[in-house]
Amino acid sequence: MMAWRKGLLFLACLLPLASLALQLITGDLGPDPAKRLILFTGGWSLNFLLLTLMISPLRVWLRRPSLIRYRRMLGLFCFFYATLHALCVGTYLLGWEWSIFREELQERPYMLVGFFAWLTLLPLAATSNRFSVRHLGRRWLILHRLVYGTLVLALVHLFWLVRSDLAEAVLYGLAGSALLLWRLLRSRFFVRFGCNLANK
Repeated sequence: MMAWRKGLLFLACLLPLASLALQLITGDLGPDPAKRLILFTGGWSLNFLLLTLMISPLRVWLRRPSLIRYRRMLGLFCFFYATLHALCVGTYLLGWEWSIFREELQERPYMLVGFFAWLTLLPLAATSNRFSVRHLGRRWLILHRLVYGTLVLALVHLFWLVRSDLAEAVLYGLAGSALLLWRLLRSRFFVRFGCNLANK
């Protein structure tokens, strides 16, 4: 039962890539294909980041602890699309030239923030396997809290990138803030703080 569900989820996670490939084959990427590739892959990396962080609240609200089994796949697809995004930026925007990167960084400093966001995903993807979970123990949980920093950096990158239409960025910001706030309200520190206030 779980295997075919994971299989369906895997195929669903590939749908954005299939859609992009179809647009590439049919020449339907618009007047600026490079920009389309960069924005598409960046948008889906953020979508999968939010979906990954959404698993924990859904487990509680729906009372379905088994949902945790899908989180690793969503997280790895977040890294996959983020890596595609970085490759598209390096290929079509920078041409893999260090001199161009320095020039672009002066004009578009938000690129550095996006790069740091991708860097925080590296150790998370590398330690997403069961071997790492077993051998790192509690340190694995501490390490994977990096994902909150990833979300903050990704949102800063997005807001800095957008220059005119902020509607989409605001929606992403609200969704990300809600997910972080939910975790803050359930954190041990916040629960203790609330209990102390209640006892006064």
